Amino acid sequence: MPTRNTPWPAGTPCWVDYGASDMDAAKDFYGRLFGWEYTGGEPEFGGYLNATKNGEAAVGMGPLMNPGDSPSWTTYFATDDAQASATRIREAGGTVVVEPMEVGPMGTMTIAIDPQGNSFGLWQSGTHTGARIHNEAGALAWNEAMADDAAAAREFYTAVFGFTYDAVDGGGDMDYTTFSTGGNPLGGLGAASPDLPKGWLTCFSVDSADDATAAVEAAGGKVLMPPMDTPWGRFAVLADPWGAPFEVMGEVTAEAAQG
Repeated sequence: MPTRNTPWPAGTPCWVDYGASDMDAAKDFYGRLFGWEYTGGEPEFGGYLNATKNGEAAVGMGPLMNPGDSPSWTTYFATDDAQASATRIREAGGTVVVEPMEVGPMGTMTIAIDPQGNSFGLWQSGTHTGARIHNEAGALAWNEAMADDAAAAREFYTAVFGFTYDAVDGGGDMDYTTFSTGGNPLGGLGAASPDLPKGWLTCFSVDSADDATAAVEAAGGKVLMPPMDTPWGRFAVLADPWGAPFEVMGEVTAEAAQG
């Protein structure tokens, strides 16, 4: 079980959370889909809670800060200095929506929007180090941004986080790269497709992409891209019953594995 109990390196997608319009319904939907249990939710933290998998913190969930907003998943990047990162965001043409804000002893949170209108967050860890389980069924697997202008997005995120990019083998004609800070790939960034969601998307590991897709449909969600085999696993893009998009990645089918 891949786990981590120390802060993630700066620039790494280290946490995701969900802004819910109906907390009870969202907890039930995602709990059934991913096998999550929940801790926290105290009033002093605005009802924000941690979803756990196998006893380890996997994601966060809380009521929408602005009731008029649509439910969505937010990707947070680790930072060693939230104030300095916020300054770089502004200098690169982005907007800081929530200035660096201490969340008790747990850490410092920032919410920002890149120049193309895509929302993301920063997390400077304190006692809460971010995701403590990953690449396990029901846990975070990957984060990627789909941008109208992928080249401009790469310039922005390089200015903020120092990313470098590598083209993906097997991507065909698709404009898609992984990003890193000099080591292993940390996530992906590509050109938006007219048929799929834009912005930062969260991909969760699942045992079966087909079973997860069927469960989402049965619960009132939508299939934005049906499960398909890729060189990295069987992948689908889905939307929950409130319209929030997310992705799932499972094992390739037996037929694909056999060639």
